[in-house]
Amino acid sequence: MATDIESSSKIPENEGDHVDMLDASFDGYGGVIVNVKEDMDENVFITLLRTSIFQWRQQGKTGVWLKLTIELVNLVKPAVQEGFWYHHAEPTYLMLVYWIPETKHTLPPNASHRVGVASFVVNDKGELLVVQEKSGAFKGTGVWKLPTGTVEEGEDIFVAAIREVKEEAGIDTEFVEVLAFRQSHKSFFSKSDLMFVCMLKPKSSVIEKQDSEIEAAQWMPVEEYANQPFIKKHKSFDYIAKICMAKKDNKCVGFSALSTATATSAKKSYLYSSYQEE
Repeated sequence: MATDIESSSKIPENEGDHVDMLDASFDGYGGVIVNVKEDMDENVFITLLRTSIFQWRQQGKTGVWLKLTIELVNLVKPAVQEGFWYHHAEPTYLMLVYWIPETKHTLPPNASHRVGVASFVVNDKGELLVVQEKSGAFKGTGVWKLPTGTVEEGEDIFVAAIREVKEEAGIDTEFVEVLAFRQSHKSFFSKSDLMFVCMLKPKSSVIEKQDSEIEAAQWMPVEEYANQPFIKKHKSFDYIAKICMAKKDNKCVGFSALSTATATSAKKSYLYSSYQEE
């Protein structure tokens, strides 16, 4: 495919000649980021794409990231025909990639994990906040479980845990610690899954369940939750229950959120650790 692109490109005879190319920027890894903002004829697009890749090859560039918004779906097929492949998709765009060198590509893969939270909320009476779900694997089983949910884009783990409890049961909470996390594979459209078990302290007690997703919600003694046949039967649930009971009895230490910042962009982030500053 690389040879076809070179032979089909319109190459200037002199360095000073103007060359029409796709609008692009360069990243710090020798890559090219193309963001097509306006619709164009497919043949014009192919010509610009071939010319651009030829020039980028001459410049020693490697990976090409081609972002096409949902309005530019007509350009997806010609891009694939020129050797691009899908990398990932979001609600408003599709990202395609291409590797210029005749070597195995080293482009980073699409996100491999979905991140979720399970909230361990215990009140002063030693009661655990539990719910029964209206849909999914637990529908109609009668199993009482911890409030769970998915971390949203740009959302911190502990913030997600607080939000899910508020949405599902109407209870206000504050984050205490991450008690454990579980990794599993091939769980959601072939993606892996990370589930963080967070301990939260309730700031209110009156339950207002979410009618759309939650069948029932209540405060239950931790021991009663842990002794459910389903919990005892499934090892991962049993482990989590034992960890939660140990934490209730102050027999284990979790990971608190230490506010910090990323090294490259200085964006606020959190480090979860059992480290305690003196």
